[in-house]
Amino acid sequence: MAGTPIDTGIDSDHLLAREEDGIAVITLNRPEARNAMSGDMNAALARVLDYAERTPSVRCVVVTGAGGAFCAGGDVKGMAGQGDAGGTAGAAATLDERIHAQRLNQRATAGRMFLMPKPVLASLPGAAAGAGLSLALAADLRIMSDKAFITSAFAKVGFSGDYGGTFFLTQMVGSAKAREIYYLSDRVPAEECLRLGIACQVVPAAELEAATMALARRLADGPPAAYRYMKENLNRAAMGADVLECLDLEATHHVHTGLTEDHREAAKAFVEKRQPVFKGR
Repeated sequence: MAGTPIDTGIDSDHLLAREEDGIAVITLNRPEARNAMSGDMNAALARVLDYAERTPSVRCVVVTGAGGAFCAGGDVKGMAGQGDAGGTAGAAATLDERIHAQRLNQRATAGRMFLMPKPVLASLPGAAAGAGLSLALAADLRIMSDKAFITSAFAKVGFSGDYGGTFFLTQMVGSAKAREIYYLSDRVPAEECLRLGIACQVVPAAELEAATMALARRLADGPPAAYRYMKENLNRAAMGADVLECLDLEATHHVHTGLTEDHREAAKAFVEKRQPVFKGR
């Protein structure tokens, strides 16, 4: 693959990452288990997302899955042996320690995807289930193969749900539809996801990688400062800010971005009838 490898900090290949043309491409890589989460995968995902957020050369993040699936969520077979929600704090940990470890893990992965001031794109070649669905929903945009589908799956394995999926899905489709998707755990195909606004594009499976990278390059070529404050504006609204707070925040960010070099470059490019070149300043 093209691009420069990103150090995942793990000895296994459960997660692959590279930087290419301003895009951090993260691949969940347990195809034999439909990319179900492992401790190594979660640790590596947290590390790479931290790198992507902190590194100025990274202007967009893509999260996808290997082998025809996005992510099956937690490793249910492993859970059956451990008797818990994945053993993130170790078998000897107390209940409080397990809960805290899970909170930290969720904040470092789905939480970071949602909050980082850069566009995050989830590319779904196939199933996104359980916590895998939550990861996909944590992204700013989702592009799906026509063979892909989502399912909460939690009810089928006796879990209530994690990684922020209830928050993200409720914001996208409303409380009633989110309850239906969670309670019934039915499959929602790609075209229905497009209709509901969960997906921004659905493309033939053979075209997914090319379409994903084309969309990611559009985002990577966009204005980083404007994206940073757009995302904060949108997230504050999603998290319940009232209209006056949103108006004031927009005013502050709009004036601030109007003083950037990128805004001046865009205005000049508009007059000169050419595409602007944004530098993030």
